[in-house]
Amino acid sequence: MSTEIYVEKNGYIATLVLNRPDKRNSLSRAMFQAIIDELEQLRTDMSIKLLIVRGVDEVAFSSGADISEFLDIRYAADNAKAYNDLALKAIDALYKFPHPTIAMIQGLAIGGGLELANACDFRLATPKSKLGITAANIGIVYNLESTKRLINIVGVAKAKEILYTANIFTAEEGKSIGLITALHEPQEIENATMQFAEHLLSKSSIANAGSKKIIQAIVDGENAESDELAQLILDSFSSDDYNEGIQAFLNKRKPIFNK
Repeated sequence: MSTEIYVEKNGYIATLVLNRPDKRNSLSRAMFQAIIDELEQLRTDMSIKLLIVRGVDEVAFSSGADISEFLDIRYAADNAKAYNDLALKAIDALYKFPHPTIAMIQGLAIGGGLELANACDFRLATPKSKLGITAANIGIVYNLESTKRLINIVGVAKAKEILYTANIFTAEEGKSIGLITALHEPQEIENATMQFAEHLLSKSSIANAGSKKIIQAIVDGENAESDELAQLILDSFSSDDYNEGIQAFLNKRKPIFNK
């Protein structure tokens, strides 16, 4: 497995680290495959209840897809389709990860790097972070899935501005349009990310995992509950978390949920 992607585990938290600092964590084809492989393993790890995605250092979350590969393995329609299919499979695997996900953005999140961050539930950044999608600078059309995800986050008008201009913008600007969840100073972002993760973990994992499925169904176009979602809701009323939540409320204490 690629050493340019690795996972660290700390209790119920897994951290997926992009580890290509010499290339500002630009995403190679091998890295997209490694993301798929790592996420598949984490999906089946019952001890993991939250995922953080980050770059290995403060220079970059990811500067985007590795353009040096484009003339070799992403040139002409057939090659581009195979490359794009793999990249989208990796991003979709992150988007559909069953537990809450947090992108911790230090430095650059450009192109495919921002695309990866947008597949997370939350994006925390520093005031020094720079964001952008620069497909218009190299003459490629941004894919439908990630365009839809961008529109769901910032709206149609801002998505057009981001894509048409290919401008690089600040994390403060990202915060003002809803792209960035919260800003933290560079020396504070690691602790702030862990504190936010721990806060999420203090809540019911059944409720949060279920809410994630419901929200994704809505943004993906569902207007009515499927049988699967209806059963998901009903099952929550028979869970240990539900019993603990009710007992904690009645006894005026904080709930302690099983993980």
